[in-house]
Amino acid sequence: MSYKKLRIWELSLDVVIEIQKMTLELPRFEMYETGSQIRRSSKSVKSNIVEGYGRRKYINEYIRFSIYAQSSNDETLDHLETLYLTGSLKDRIMYERIRKKLIILGRRINLFIQALEKAKPVTSNK
Repeated sequence: MSYKKLRIWELSLDVVIEIQKMTLELPRFEMYETGSQIRRSSKSVKSNIVEGYGRRKYINEYIRFSIYAQSSNDETLDHLETLYLTGSLKDRIMYERIRKKLIILGRRINLFIQALEKAKPVTSNK
């Protein structure tokens, strides 16, 4: 199996593409400020999923990188909300569509982390 078969990776790729397109419509000054931040944080979600998958034999590492992905997703959502609330992102339909995807992605990453934690071997303290 490849990380590309993970539903969270597929959704994170979709979000990266949507955010890239969205930032092309921002005012010029935002392209290099919050636009740059939101592009980097969205790509970080995807990259941390990939890096965690690469360390999947080490369950604690896998969990750690999945938590990083969750954190980057939260950051991306915060940047999106900032762009919309400040009026730099004017397209309400686009905002709501991306926001919904980020919320779904966050929930799925959270469930993924929970599944990893359940799969973690229990060690005894004897």
